[in-house]
Amino acid sequence: MAKENLTKVANIDVTVREVDFVSRFAKNWDALRAILGITRPIKKAPGTKLVSYTATCTLESGSVGEGNEIPYSQTEVTEAAYGDVTIEKYAKATSIEAVNKYGAAIAVQKTDDAFLNELTLNVLTRFYTFLKTGELTGAEATWQMALAMAKAKVIDKFQKMRKTVTEVVGFANVLDAYKYVGAASITVQTAFGINYVKDFMGYSTLFLLSDPDIPEGTVIACPVENIDLYYIDPSDSEFAKLGLNYTVDGETNLIGFHANGNYGTAVGEVFALMGMTLWAEYLDGIAVVEVDDSF
Repeated sequence: MAKENLTKVANIDVTVREVDFVSRFAKNWDALRAILGITRPIKKAPGTKLVSYTATCTLESGSVGEGNEIPYSQTEVTEAAYGDVTIEKYAKATSIEAVNKYGAAIAVQKTDDAFLNELTLNVLTRFYTFLKTGELTGAEATWQMALAMAKAKVIDKFQKMRKTVTEVVGFANVLDAYKYVGAASITVQTAFGINYVKDFMGYSTLFLLSDPDIPEGTVIACPVENIDLYYIDPSDSEFAKLGLNYTVDGETNLIGFHANGNYGTAVGEVFALMGMTLWAEYLDGIAVVEVDDSF
């Protein structure tokens, strides 16, 4: 008879599956952060407010006589809170019948892959919705001019705030992009089902999305310095006190993952815990420009 607490093959398989899932998720986000130009995710405590700012400054005259009082310039920062960085909980189950019919490679691995992709896209979809609330708005007669002016607007805004812009990323509808390039050859790359073009019309990256993420006739521009990734660590010791232990990856724990078998229902369950939000600090540092051919 085997001794108690013996680590069996099933235990090792589950651990490997958990490690594989969180490491692939982390690698996906590392690659996406590089594309977006985000230097490093920012760890936040649960309940942290998501805040964006609008900053203005009115300078007083700098011509001040000798010995005279120097007047203060008027500065104002308007804060807009949009909610909390919250923990999100997800679960997926695979029945023993599905494994028996399709095999583990399909019933387990393929559904894990789909689960991982949807978790990634969920964060991105919320980000696209947020981007459309950008306050630098305008309209241009052509898609080319919309792209150009969207970039110009954010560079102009950041210069006025005396902030550096190293690169600008853009978001456009894929149908608009192909209408513009026509038969021209462009190199479209794909990551996590997202199409993008590098170094396109002055943008470090132009994401080619579909409606409703980015409707036709809409172009969005945002400096990379204006984009942050906030996250809550699923391995937080406070959560562990509940007896909830999730497998995480590395120093930046973007997601927690746990797998176990439920003998009562004969299904394999997986649970994902995450609190991730892509955010822009300055709403008036996001340009949303529409194409209006009536000009």
